[in-house]
Amino acid sequence: MDQSDIQLKGIKEGILVTVRAKDWQNGIEALNQKIGEQKAFFQGAKIALDIGEILVSASQLGRLRDELSEQGITLWALLTTCDRSIDNAKSLGLDTSLPKPSAGTNRKTEPVIPDGESAVFVQKTLRSGSKITYEGHVVVLGDVNPGAEIIATGNVLIWGKLRGTVHAGALGNKEACVCAMDLNPTQLRIADFISIPPKRKGKPQPEIATVDGEQIIAKPWKA
Repeated sequence: MDQSDIQLKGIKEGILVTVRAKDWQNGIEALNQKIGEQKAFFQGAKIALDIGEILVSASQLGRLRDELSEQGITLWALLTTCDRSIDNAKSLGLDTSLPKPSAGTNRKTEPVIPDGESAVFVQKTLRSGSKITYEGHVVVLGDVNPGAEIIATGNVLIWGKLRGTVHAGALGNKEACVCAMDLNPTQLRIADFISIPPKRKGKPQPEIATVDGEQIIAKPWKA
């Protein structure tokens, strides 16, 4: 199975993994390959697995859940149109649908990810323990505090102070960049390159970090 048949989408509860295959074995082999190649992207993630019409037994599903758990990944939901697969998922205590958005004004505090878009906008400060994982670009209007983490397959733009950990280009995109009004992260990664910036000297200024050759460099971020 071609890995292009596996689609990832960031949702409020974690990552929605859509697998389109003729059978369970082919789909899971492709999923395991994807996870093996991008461990940082999936580390600590909670995933909902959409398998369409595929039939999966309770034992197969339980085995996958255990294998994912050993890698620090939580399988919490199985989405499928196969009634038998739904029954088997429920027998293991897995959800078989995504939660519906709650009514009321509180939803304005949550990131909105429209279908077909490749970026997510977060309008709040990310505090210690917060984690955003998204296949696309991430834009934060606020600070990213120490202990917070962002993993994106695209660029990361922070209209505020970056003090936490950021991994841009998480699927190997060396052209990705990280921009911040005050760039002083705990750790910065772009594709497979890692940088731990030295202590700042002088006043903070907007900066953009990119891969240059075999290292990450930061330079002034100007319009």
